[in-house]
Amino acid sequence: MIPLLSVERLVKHYAQGGAFARRGAVVKAVEDVSFTIAAGETLGLVGESGSGKTTVGRAVLRLELPTEGIVRFEGTDLATLSPAELRTLRRRMQIVFQDPFASLNPRRTVGASVAEGLEIHKMLPKREIPERVAELLEEVGLDAAYAHKYPHEFSGGQRQRIGIARALAVEPSFIVCDEPVSALDVSVQAQVLNLLLDLRDARNLSYLFIAHDVALVRQIAHRVAVMYLGTIVEIGPARTVIDAPKHPYTQALVSAVPQPDPTKGTARIVLAGDPPSPSNPPSGCPFVTRCFHPMKDSRCAAQRPSLRLVAGRDVACHYAD
Repeated sequence: MIPLLSVERLVKHYAQGGAFARRGAVVKAVEDVSFTIAAGETLGLVGESGSGKTTVGRAVLRLELPTEGIVRFEGTDLATLSPAELRTLRRRMQIVFQDPFASLNPRRTVGASVAEGLEIHKMLPKREIPERVAELLEEVGLDAAYAHKYPHEFSGGQRQRIGIARALAVEPSFIVCDEPVSALDVSVQAQVLNLLLDLRDARNLSYLFIAHDVALVRQIAHRVAVMYLGTIVEIGPARTVIDAPKHPYTQALVSAVPQPDPTKGTARIVLAGDPPSPSNPPSGCPFVTRCFHPMKDSRCAAQRPSLRLVAGRDVACHYAD
């Protein structure tokens, strides 16, 4: 069966700017990333800030043009589409942004923002759009009367619900959720997360759920991919990866999750130093400069590990087994 989304060896480099940048220097934001997402499936993409998660999400939607690699949606290579064909396909691929306030036009009413996609793609007669907007607002848990209000009149959680309604308006089958709850209070996070779960089941949606909180990803994702310095270092079923991580970096991320019972928690793993610069990554394993694995040796510094199957998931570590 053809996956809904297929990403093959995705690479995204940026020219390094600034007066003191070396000539020809590049920032390697994403380096050789591959994964698939099936219909109705959620893939969680986890990692520190600066690991390349958001860049992957934007490159998948072609909001950023990949430097190399192939992104296929329902078997179609997006790079082969004309601007008109890509615009038509964008109905099927939407995004929910991290900051719900910045993603909404403060000069437009909520109803106008939600209706924009319907108008652009001419999905309904103009007279039917207000009724559809009301239905969408109610579907995400908001009063239909809110259509006449402006973004500044709402709380952060309500604004994120509006952003979700806007994404749903054009009937997508795939949504990139770019840290959709990280700017919200904890109690509101749970509400929005439950909303996304309900919508996924009701509409058979597929998500690329980008987050830095491993606990959140475990609740919503079927599979999880852990990114470090622009590469995937571990990918597999969410419970398998998070409950028994094999890569040292994944182990460190999982150890940072607060435990309600302190007697059952694992010891916190504190990584030494800062991540290397993506403009000058290590020559071997990208994690070698911070790795605490007892078997770390010269091979780790010289040879880049590739993903290989270990205990039910793929891990990029020479000594994961």
